[in-house]
Amino acid sequence: MTKTAWVFPGQGSQSQGMGIDLLDVPSAQEKFAQAENILGWSVIEICQNNPEKLAYTLYTQPCLYVVESILADIMRQKEKPNLVAGHSLGEYVALYVAGVFEWSDGLRLVKRRAELMETTAGGMMAALMNFDREQLDKVIASTPEVVIANDNSPGQVVISGTPAGVEAVMSQVKAKRAKPLNVSGAFHSPLMAPAAAEFQDILESVEFNQAFVPVLSNVEPVPTVDASVLKKRLIQQMTGGVRWREISLALPENGIERVVEIGPGNVLTGLIKRTCSDLILENVSNLGHLAL
Repeated sequence: MTKTAWVFPGQGSQSQGMGIDLLDVPSAQEKFAQAENILGWSVIEICQNNPEKLAYTLYTQPCLYVVESILADIMRQKEKPNLVAGHSLGEYVALYVAGVFEWSDGLRLVKRRAELMETTAGGMMAALMNFDREQLDKVIASTPEVVIANDNSPGQVVISGTPAGVEAVMSQVKAKRAKPLNVSGAFHSPLMAPAAAEFQDILESVEFNQAFVPVLSNVEPVPTVDASVLKKRLIQQMTGGVRWREISLALPENGIERVVEIGPGNVLTGLIKRTCSDLILENVSNLGHLAL
């Protein structure tokens, strides 16, 4: 039996129209109705008719959680993963799929996380592609107000910090491409500490169960099913970096041969391919990809 990991994308993978094809599935209809009661707005309405709102963190994160979790639930009717992981917001879907918390609790956490992140201003993020990693590490080490927020692959990172610090790093590091990101704050950096402290109080109130399947966390890409460890790692996630390159490397190390990205787009399989080219990579972004 081929050992398989399921991975779930985060903010940036959203696309207009995602989830619309799920409307004819009774279990999906129930989840969309539940989501509207929790959020106070319709995921389908945003995904179908409002691309401007879908681009805002406040709406992006809950929409991704709902659509990805529904796809995963349908996928579970035909197979089960041996390992799960998610990129930033996607980690919440991974934890739900692993049975760590109830679906509604996960959505409430994502809703509050999105609200806190949307209102945290004053920082900046930028993506760097095809750069000298040794040079980047040296410049980051000498620029205390900037960190690597997403270590995505050998040739792609996202840095996060104060605007002056991020611009300084961009000007000093030779990269084929350096692009500021259109986000409201310095996500996955120490500048998120006030929001993270507020979020921790909410997170502590949610019961975490032992996972059914090992989870690779963003801040510590070592698989575990331990509920207390998974909660501790999630608390650290808002201020800690997303170590996706290391998660990619951990997949074959844990016997994984096949990876299925569940959610819109193919960002994660693209990143994994650049890090571990021998894995079988598949994408499930809509109902048409699920031959039940």
